[in-house]
Amino acid sequence: MAPPSLWIYRILLAVSLPVAAPFLLLADRRRGKKRPPLAQRLGWKLPTIPVGGVWVQAVSVGEVAVARPLLAELRRRHPGLPLVLSATTATGLAMASGVQLADVALPFPVDLPGPVRRLMDAARPRLVVLVETELWPELLAACGSRGIPVALVNARVSDKSFRGYQAVRALLRPLLAPISVALAQDEQSARRLAAMGIPSERIQMTGNVKFDARSPGTPPRVIEELRQVAGGRPVLVAGSTMPGEDEELLDCVLRLAPQERPFLLLAPRHPERAPQVMQLAADRGFSVTRRTLLPEAAPGCGVVVLDTVGELAGLYQIADVAFIGGSLVPTGGHNPIEPARFGVPVLTGPHVRNFAVVYRSFVAAGAARIVHSEAELTRALTDWFADRGAARAAGEAGRRLLASNTGATARIADALEKFLA
Repeated sequence: MAPPSLWIYRILLAVSLPVAAPFLLLADRRRGKKRPPLAQRLGWKLPTIPVGGVWVQAVSVGEVAVARPLLAELRRRHPGLPLVLSATTATGLAMASGVQLADVALPFPVDLPGPVRRLMDAARPRLVVLVETELWPELLAACGSRGIPVALVNARVSDKSFRGYQAVRALLRPLLAPISVALAQDEQSARRLAAMGIPSERIQMTGNVKFDARSPGTPPRVIEELRQVAGGRPVLVAGSTMPGEDEELLDCVLRLAPQERPFLLLAPRHPERAPQVMQLAADRGFSVTRRTLLPEAAPGCGVVVLDTVGELAGLYQIADVAFIGGSLVPTGGHNPIEPARFGVPVLTGPHVRNFAVVYRSFVAAGAARIVHSEAELTRALTDWFADRGAARAAGEAGRRLLASNTGATARIADALEKFLA
């Protein structure tokens, strides 16, 4: 019998979804944002799904990047095991569709009984793997009623999320009962998972898969075209930026002396924002183009806006300095590991709660600097572009830090073996 908290969740979702849907669709249309096909999210018109395998759910681009090495390890250990990868966002689904390690990629269903039941009937998985903190009550309940084990992998619980979970702890605890094992990134997340109601004997600390993940291959032609446009200038790659940050970055570059001004590759977190970001650059007098029109870039082009999905991680290799967005505005920050893999030093704003543990280790190692304002960002860029030796030393510190933290993927796969025998 479903616990009362699940019925409360169902009622709230059933009531709020019809009310919110028109506003969400209108907002998406205004921003040019796309969502996965609704029919598939409702469990209809599904592609052919191999049955009896592992279903891995990843929300968006960052979680799909985590899923990639885990899928590769599962494929290596169990060549015939069907692997299904789902994603919640359109950008995540686009990236998941390019992950050839999975037999099929599909959108995550709306977390209501009908859509979840239809997808579970089609896939009949032997194991469901939820990447990071993917707590979907209806999916968990369906797994519990069918006796399907659930693994929470690379789990992390941010300060903000933990406060929210604590507020509804009594309601949350029965919903978490179907989780068979929770594999945490760090000790703090392990303690918080236990406080949320997951039995401590089901919790292990396995580390962060993002230290293991390799950057996706980037076509050499794109790398060469970007270097030609840069024309020997220092390169600043600003990744996963949010509204409000693009303006600050462009203004910082303008404040630098003309002879020290870098070529800027600007990658908004949501590619549909590319036209607005290009306009911000043009309004400030920059010669600007988008990545998909790179061959048409004017001589001396100062800014290229990335308008593709899945390329950013590999494009950090051209950077002399990287800025990681979502951090000058209170979004929670993004992953600094991708540029560090290429020995690139990292700058970030102070709002990094989503990667707090990672950034603490990066700052302590001298691989990253936290800036609190546009003025501090300008000074940091000036320092590292003027002293290339110091910038390279910071980048190498990040590379060494990554090397000392690998192995999480193998530990997670080891923990999943008992469900795959």
